[in-house]
Amino acid sequence: MSAPKGVKKVPPKKAVALKYDASKDNAPRVVAKGEGLLAERILALAKEAGIPIKKDAPLIEALWKVELEREIPPELYEAVAAVLAWAWHLEGKV
Repeated sequence: MSAPKGVKKVPPKKAVALKYDASKDNAPRVVAKGEGLLAERILALAKEAGIPIKKDAPLIEALWKVELEREIPPELYEAVAAVLAWAWHLEGKV
């Protein structure tokens, strides 16, 4: 179904959650992803847990292609490292 003429269709919100356990993972893993209401739930759970949320549409699109429970591919290491550094800075760990 298309939007009425003159009305811009807004794509559904997407969210991707990563987890990294240095004792067993070589790289962060995609542990959750969803769009629309599921994305809202992922974001709400992150807020409740005190997890920083970074809005980065191009990175979300790249991470969207990674299967659940898979480690991120090497080509995303730098972008994800920048987000981790940002989150650690917010938490005062840097």
